[in-house]
Amino acid sequence: MRVVFTRMADRRPVVTPLTRDDGVAFTLRGAGGGDDLPHDLVHLLVETELRVRDGIWGAIADGVVWGSMTHVSGRQRPHARERSDQLKKDRHGAVGRAEALADVVARLSRSEPVQRGEASWVPAAELRRAADALAAARQRWRALAPGQTWELHWTTPTGRP
Repeated sequence: MRVVFTRMADRRPVVTPLTRDDGVAFTLRGAGGGDDLPHDLVHLLVETELRVRDGIWGAIADGVVWGSMTHVSGRQRPHARERSDQLKKDRHGAVGRAEALADVVARLSRSEPVQRGEASWVPAAELRRAADALAAARQRWRALAPGQTWELHWTTPTGRP
């Protein structure tokens, strides 16, 4: 899946175009902008780094359409809405863990305190590695001028569910 994040000059909502591997394109509206990494970019980076295949981005790749997404082009599969709704139900717990994981890694990357036991299903060394990668990504993001883009490609990782 191709995802393009645009650096905004201020904290207004970020609109991110994405095209799934099946050719269906959407925009995803989310928090971020300015010097801060967009929330959805944090997820993409953390889920990639920690090989989370059933988080936010794995769900999108598999056909979930979140309420913050707008269909732009491409023919969706028959019963796409029903499939999306079922996947949301099936992955509710996994998506919740992905949200918690992104939050913990983001706080670690900013040297903020994390409570013992948060994201305990991931070894501490992996969390630290992901936090270091996110800190480096934050520097790369801040080096972009407003209007510049960062294109990434999501491939559902093998490994951790």
